[in-house]
Amino acid sequence: MHFAPSRLPLQRFPPRRLRLAPGSPMASTLAILRPSAPAPLAGPRGRVAAPATARVALSSRSKYSSAMVSLGSEVAVVDALFADYKPTTAFLFPGQGAQTVGMGAEAQSVPAAAKLFNQANDILGYDLLDLCTNGPKEKLDSTVISQPAIYVTSLAAVEVLRARDGGNDVINCVDVTCGLSLGEYTALAFAGAFSFEDGLKLVKLRGEAMQDASDAANSAMVSVIGLDSEKVQELCDAANEEVDEKERVQIANFLCPGNYAVSGGVKGIEVVEAKAKFFKARMTVRLAVAGAFHTSFMQPAVSRLESALAATEIRTPRIPVISNVDAQPHSDPDTIKQILARQVTSPVQWETTVKTLMGKGLEKSYELGPGKVIAGILKRINKGAIIENIGA
Repeated sequence: MHFAPSRLPLQRFPPRRLRLAPGSPMASTLAILRPSAPAPLAGPRGRVAAPATARVALSSRSKYSSAMVSLGSEVAVVDALFADYKPTTAFLFPGQGAQTVGMGAEAQSVPAAAKLFNQANDILGYDLLDLCTNGPKEKLDSTVISQPAIYVTSLAAVEVLRARDGGNDVINCVDVTCGLSLGEYTALAFAGAFSFEDGLKLVKLRGEAMQDASDAANSAMVSVIGLDSEKVQELCDAANEEVDEKERVQIANFLCPGNYAVSGGVKGIEVVEAKAKFFKARMTVRLAVAGAFHTSFMQPAVSRLESALAATEIRTPRIPVISNVDAQPHSDPDTIKQILARQVTSPVQWETTVKTLMGKGLEKSYELGPGKVIAGILKRINKGAIIENIGA
């Protein structure tokens, strides 16, 4: 793969020192952060260590600096490089469920995009493009196949956009990115936090670990349509009163008003479906996923992810990448590793992410990859949101 540097250098500002009272929220934050200096953008022998899909110039509007926190005699670098980010143009990447037979076909007319599929075949050990374009659907929908398929197709969509007139200018204007669940890995690869190859290896393992965790438990997910989050929580509470602790349910995906996904034991999910009408839900839709994603049912996958992440080189992203776990951008590589490991057991805070971006002044978004799920969610949150779909 070819690498290209950001056009503008990362600016270095004098650190700010803040004195924190014991027990303050920021002081407690230090407990999960490790001191770490921002990783250099240049790799071995002077090459810029970022994938071809991450050739993004830092906007001149962006002035990021590390903040220093002084707590007694201890000084630590806070994971706050992007704390004051001002988004204008966002790349948004889809998650599992967006896959569809036929995706990846358009990418074959763009050499840089087609190359990603060829590289993926070597890493995965099977013909990913054939599965994407020809199916069968049942195999493409499996967790172990769909996650790598969406990751590769979404980054191929970046190259499809780059090949269009003015496409590279659009890419250079992007100053924030995020993805829905799996899409967070795609966003991190685009932002240069890790290489395309390393990201694909992580996604492959993630899919396998989540599938194995699902196989070990009788669990499921269901979308509850037509209720606000408080009503869905009441529905979950009511269901949990009727099932054993191992069957309990919780909100796993906070997507948008009127659409929240609930995960848990199959018996708990069945109670949710039975009680939904009583709570005036418009409908429920059982999701075609392997198990209760983004809950403690996925705990067996965490240790495998932690080991893989520990062995992966992760760098400070060039632009903010908003986490699904807390709807915040993170710059410290060690913190990013911790967040990614926690992500599979933590509810997806997508609604908060989108509302925060809109509130900070986001002007336009691009959904890159298969499907139009994210565009639909954005329109539910803000009818005036401007978003363009880029497929591959």
